[in-house]
Amino acid sequence: MLELARDGDPAPSADVVAERAGVGRRTVFRLFSDMESLYREMHATMLARIEHIRTMPIEGATWRERLDALIVRRIALFEEILPIKMAADVHRYQSAFLRKAHAGNAAALREIMLFVLPGQLKKDEDLVEALDAALSIETWERLRKDRALSLKAAQRVIERTVKALVEGVA
Repeated sequence: MLELARDGDPAPSADVVAERAGVGRRTVFRLFSDMESLYREMHATMLARIEHIRTMPIEGATWRERLDALIVRRIALFEEILPIKMAADVHRYQSAFLRKAHAGNAAALREIMLFVLPGQLKKDEDLVEALDAALSIETWERLRKDRALSLKAAQRVIERTVKALVEGVA
């Protein structure tokens, strides 16, 4: 199912999943008693695939350098998970697990961003919300898929947006 999502099919039928996996349709249903168990397995597989990105250190002598490193790390993460996120979006409102996972992921990304920011910036609620939006996977999805920007062009837009937001505040 992950491969199908990467290939652009966000909601493949059980028959298509079985065919890609080289098993019978009944095997798919035997392995996954319901869609929630399939989503949990996909999520666990995806977490394992991105572990090397999630554990990349965010280094830099200053908070701005660490913020730049955070952008690079997020872009690597988003490029890896975007097709899966888009497939999950198709099913999220029918799945308690996917809703909870999405909320948890967004909260974790926000906490990492807050960790990088200096104390005085964390107090500026509007700035925090603006940075959270600019550095979100939804913004990345808009740039890469809706606007069809190249990876480099989308990265420049994110970097410019973040720079404009933090310019002169610290």
